[in-house]
Amino acid sequence: MKANYKFSNICGTVYRQGNVLFTPDGNSLYSPVGNRVSVFDLVNNKSLTFAFENRKNISSIALSPDGNVLVSVDEDGRALLVNARRGVVLHHFNFHKPVKDIQFSPDGQYIAVTHGAHVQVWRTPNHLVREFAPFNLHRTYTGHHDDVLSIQWSPDSKCFITTSRDMTARLFTLNPVDGFRPKTFAGHRDAVVGAYFSLDGTSIYTVSKDGAVFTWKAKATEDSEDSEHDEAPIASTSKGIERDISHRIANTRWGVHKRNYFNQPGTKIVSCTFHAPSNLLVVGFSSGVFGLWEMPAFSNIHTLSISQEKISSVAISPSGEWLAFGARKLGQLLVWEWQSESYILKQQGHYFDMNTLAYAPDGQTIATGGDDGKVKVWSTYSGFCFVTFAEHTAPISAVAFAKQGSVLFTASLDGTVRAYDLIRYRNFRTFTSPSPVQFSCLAVDPSGEVVAAGSTDSFEVFLWSVQTGKLLDVMAGHTGPVSSLAFSPSGANQLASGSWDNTVRVWNVFGRSGAVEPFSLTSDVLAIAFRPDGKEVAVSTLDGQITFFDIQESKQTNVIDGRKDVSGGRKLDDRVSAANNSSGKSYNSLAYTADGRCVLAGGNSKYVVLYDVREGEGIMVKKFQISENLSLDGTQEFLDSRKINDAGINVDLIDDRDGSDLEDRMDTSLPGASRGAGDMSIRRFRQEARTKCVRFSPTGRAWAAASTEGLLIYSLDETVTFDPFDLTMDLTPQSVLEVLESREYLKALIMAFRLNEKPLIQRVYEKIPRGDIRLIARQLPVIYVPLLMRFVAEHLDKSPHLEFDLVWINTLLMAHGRLLRDRSGEFASVFRVLQKGLGDFELSIAKLCEENISSLSYLIDQSKVHQEKDGETLPSS
Repeated sequence: MKANYKFSNICGTVYRQGNVLFTPDGNSLYSPVGNRVSVFDLVNNKSLTFAFENRKNISSIALSPDGNVLVSVDEDGRALLVNARRGVVLHHFNFHKPVKDIQFSPDGQYIAVTHGAHVQVWRTPNHLVREFAPFNLHRTYTGHHDDVLSIQWSPDSKCFITTSRDMTARLFTLNPVDGFRPKTFAGHRDAVVGAYFSLDGTSIYTVSKDGAVFTWKAKATEDSEDSEHDEAPIASTSKGIERDISHRIANTRWGVHKRNYFNQPGTKIVSCTFHAPSNLLVVGFSSGVFGLWEMPAFSNIHTLSISQEKISSVAISPSGEWLAFGARKLGQLLVWEWQSESYILKQQGHYFDMNTLAYAPDGQTIATGGDDGKVKVWSTYSGFCFVTFAEHTAPISAVAFAKQGSVLFTASLDGTVRAYDLIRYRNFRTFTSPSPVQFSCLAVDPSGEVVAAGSTDSFEVFLWSVQTGKLLDVMAGHTGPVSSLAFSPSGANQLASGSWDNTVRVWNVFGRSGAVEPFSLTSDVLAIAFRPDGKEVAVSTLDGQITFFDIQESKQTNVIDGRKDVSGGRKLDDRVSAANNSSGKSYNSLAYTADGRCVLAGGNSKYVVLYDVREGEGIMVKKFQISENLSLDGTQEFLDSRKINDAGINVDLIDDRDGSDLEDRMDTSLPGASRGAGDMSIRRFRQEARTKCVRFSPTGRAWAAASTEGLLIYSLDETVTFDPFDLTMDLTPQSVLEVLESREYLKALIMAFRLNEKPLIQRVYEKIPRGDIRLIARQLPVIYVPLLMRFVAEHLDKSPHLEFDLVWINTLLMAHGRLLRDRSGEFASVFRVLQKGLGDFELSIAKLCEENISSLSYLIDQSKVHQEKDGETLPSS
C-alpha cells in the first residue's frame, strides 16, 4: 500500500477573503482560500489549489504582468513569492505590517505595497535566479495621515496614485522629478476606496466609500500658461506617447472637473475596479449589488444584485468582458459576462462547517453535507459543485450513495432522511419516524433497497424500504445515542450500530431470528467501518482506541491506541499543554482503503492518520497535517508566551481591529468591562483545525477530508517518485528502448513496468502494433496484469487512441478473466478506475453522436426543402 499521498485540491471553499484577480490572458482566476491560493480555469472549467501555505489567512495577492510571479501576503504582512506556473515558493518575506493592497507595476519591475500610512516600493525579485536577499527596497513614500487602502500605477509605470482612510488620494512619482511635489486629491467625505488613471492619462477618477466619484482633470486656467513652455515637439512613436503620459500626469495641476454620486441609499461602496481601455468602472456595494458605469459620462450600463451580503472584492478581465466578484461572508465566487448577462462561474461553499462526505461508487463525484442544511455534489475532476439540494431545514449529519451511484441519501437533525435522484436532481423520497427524532447517522444496504438511520433522542435504529418509503422496522436495544451505522458490504444482511452506551451491536436484519450480537467496549463508540470483504469491523472510541472485531467468530482481533498519534495542537484559551489535554484525543471518523489493508482515521485535531492493519498489525504508516494555518485554533503545539498581556489574556483572542462599516464599529461594551481582555461579553467564534469526516476514494488513488478549511483532497503523487518494481543493474531506460527497437514488445513492456516510469511505459505501450496485442496480453505474467490494466485505464482518460485502449482492455479481460474474477476483492480499485474511464468515454461519445445525429437530420431536412423548391421550379419553367 503506497502512502505517498500529496495535497491536490480544495473543493468545498472557493473564496475566503482578500482580492481576486485575473491572469494576463484573462482565462484563469486566482482566488485566496484561507491560507492557500486556488486557480480557476474558466475556459476548461477546472480548478486547482496550490500546495504552498501562508502562515495565516491571505489578505491580498498580486500577479506580475507576465503571469510568472505571484505574491501572496497574509494578515500579519508575511509574504510568499511564488513561481505561478509551477506553484513553487521561491522566497519568504516579512513586510512587518498588515498589507491592504499590493500591486506590480505594468512593466513588472517594481512592487508597490501599503505599509500603514506609508507606501513602500520594492524591486521585483528575479524568479529565475536564487538570491540570498531578493527583496530590495526602492523607496518609501509618506504623506498620508491614516492607513493607505489602495495603490494604482500609471500605464507607463513612472508614477502611482494611492488612496487612504484620511479621505484623500495622493499622486507620487517613482523617481524624483525636478519641481514635483506629491499632489493631494482632497474633497471626499469618507475613506477613498480607489483611484484610477484614464488610458491617455488626461483624467483621474477617485471613488469614496460614501458613493461619490470625482473626475479630476487639468485646471483650465493654467492651460494657456503651460502651452508656452511645452512647445518642444514630441515624437509620435509609442515611446513618445508614454513619455508624454508620464510628463502630463506629473506636471498637471489637477482639479475637480465633475462630481458624480451613485445614490444607492443605505449602502456603502466596499470594492471597485476600473478597466482603462473601455473606461468601465465596476463598483461593489455592501448590499450585494454591483454596478457598471461608463466614464467620464457616468452612464449606468448595468446594475445587478448577485448576493445577500457585501461584495468584498471585484476584478475585471484584461479584455473587459468578464467581471469576478468575491463575497466574503457567504464564501461566494462569481464570474459574470456583462454583455450577454450570464454567469461564467457561480460557486459557493458551505456557509458553516462541512460535517460529512461520501464518494460515489465510481469515485468521480463527492457529496458533502454542512451545518447550513445544504447538500452539495462536487466533481472530483473539475473541483466544482454542480448541484445543491436545500430541502433540509437543519444541519446534515450523514450522506451516503447507493451502490449504483445514481441515488444519494442524506440524514439530518430536522428528523428526516431524504433520497435524491442524481439524474433528474430531485428529492424523490422523504423518510420520517413515527415520533419526531433527530437522526445522527445513516447506512444504505448494498442492494440499495433498504436505508437505516440512528437517532440521538430515542436511541433506536429505524429501517425503511426505498421502493415504498414505508418504515420496515424499529430496532431498540441501545441505551445511549446511536453514533454510527454500517451495513456489511458483502451482502450478509448484517447491520452494525455503535452507541454512546459503550457497545457495538451487530443486527441480523432480515433473518427470522432477529439475533443481535453485542460487543462491549471501554468507552463511548464514535465511528464504525466495515472492511470491504465484510469479515471485520473497526470501531473508534472516545478514549482514542481503534478496536477490531472478527464478525464471524465474534471476537476482538486487534486494538490500536491512537491517543498519542491524533493528539496535537493547543488552543489559545487552553489552560493545559497539548500533550496533557484530553479533549480531541479520539477519532470520530474511520475509513478502510479499497483493498482493506489500511485504515484512515481523523478526529478533532489537525492530524489525519493512516494505519496498516493487515494480519493483526496496527502500525502507523503516515500522519498527514491538514493545515498549518495559524488563523485556526489548534495548529500550534506550543503557544507564544510573548503574546500574553498584563491581564493574562492572549492578544490574538482580542478583536481590536476597526470594523470597516459603522455597524461593525458600534461600541456596545459596558464601561470599564474591557480592561486588558477586550470585551468579554462578545460572542467570539474562532475556527479550529479539525477533521469531521474522512473517506477513501473507491479507486484507492485519493482520499478526502471534510475539514475546517473545506473539502481537502489528497491523491497519490507519482510524478516525481522513483518507485521501481523489480530493479537490476542492467535495467535502464536505454536498455528498454533498445529492446523496443528490436521489436521484442513483451520484454520491453515488462522491463518498463519493472522500472515503473510513466513516460517510458507509455512509449512502449503506444509502440506495440495492434495485431500483437492479443498475443502479448496472453503471455503477460500475472503479476503485471493489474498494473497494465490501471495504466490503460489512466491512458484512456488523456489519450486520443480510443480504439487501441479498448482493444487492450477487451483482450486483457478475455485472457485473464478467471484470475481477475477470483481476486476481485484485491483488484477492486483497478476495476473502479477502469469503470470510471469507460464511463467518461461513453458519455463523451454519446454526446458526440447526438450532436452528429442532429446535424445530419438538419442537413437531410435542408436537402428535402431544396428538392421541393427545385421540384416546384421545374414545372413552372
